[in-house]
Amino acid sequence: MSRPPLVPVWDLPIRLFHWSLAASIGLSAATGFLGGAEAIRWHIGGGLAALALVIARIVWGFTGPTHARFRDFLPSPAAVLGHLRSAAPRHLGHNPLGALMVLALIGSILLIGLSGLILLGGLFKTGPLAFWSFEAGRAWHMLHEVAAWAVFGLVALHLGGVAFESRRSRENLARAMLTGSKEARPGDHPAEEIPARGPLALVLLLLVGSGLWAASSALSARAPQGMPVAFDATTRDECSACHMAYHPSLLPAASWRMLMAGLADHFGEDARLDPATAAEIEAWLTGHAAETADTLPAHAFAETAPGAPFTLTETPGWKRLHGGLPDRLFRQPSVRSPATCTACHADAESGLFSPFSIHLPKE
Repeated sequence: MSRPPLVPVWDLPIRLFHWSLAASIGLSAATGFLGGAEAIRWHIGGGLAALALVIARIVWGFTGPTHARFRDFLPSPAAVLGHLRSAAPRHLGHNPLGALMVLALIGSILLIGLSGLILLGGLFKTGPLAFWSFEAGRAWHMLHEVAAWAVFGLVALHLGGVAFESRRSRENLARAMLTGSKEARPGDHPAEEIPARGPLALVLLLLVGSGLWAASSALSARAPQGMPVAFDATTRDECSACHMAYHPSLLPAASWRMLMAGLADHFGEDARLDPATAAEIEAWLTGHAAETADTLPAHAFAETAPGAPFTLTETPGWKRLHGGLPDRLFRQPSVRSPATCTACHADAESGLFSPFSIHLPKE
């Protein structure tokens, strides 16, 4: 018997979108769940690529050809139930269950992108939403992780659905997404032929891109709240004479008072200053302590260790953030001690500790 004729179903933009989205999600997942701080640029890059692809897919869903259009596959409850019956007609494009998967993935990726921007702004004070609070960033961070796991589940369902439908319909759906063609069979679900409107899609993408760029620029102009203050010259000179200058936002005011009261035995050294200088430094440290900042380090190190109220490396926050690092890292000649923050954090003395400024030294 002769094989049924092939008909074009998936246009080139749809196929490029599908496989590019799979690659960007894979990159973001690998760097987010398995990568360290140095992989954050790749994680954000993959996430932004996925977000851009989804926005382009939404535009193409209103301007693309027949099977790319939302109107071709947006399902009704009756259509979903009908598809579950074996006698339901075959869909050349997305079947009702596949349509639900498309909508779920689009919504999840939009949520991941938005929550990622908010957590970057709230936790790390970077990006167009840097004016958001730390608490908001932490809440959206949790939502970001939940949405990421939800996408994992959707991808697993998608792969299982492709395998099931390929077996049920006796056609290789994955290959069809590569070639763009399927067999034409009697009884296929009828579809209204709609031509693609490429120029309109390009105009809409330019408008959407320009609007997002303008909105990002306007939001980025807003000053972040609770940023660490610039270092006081007197404090920097006195502290850096023996060790790196620790920003006052890394410890609460009570810890700074106890530290300044014990300068006669400052980690085994006599670091006493003349009364006027000591009073000036203490006033500056306590006036810009952790309670005054809204950064991740200020919140993470605000809880001190009971037996070491001003030892940064003994705080629960420091141990939680650095618990996965090997001890040999801190024994390297370029580091020497866990307290040498500047060995890995280029912006340590600013008090910000941005993940974009982390560079682990190599042996």
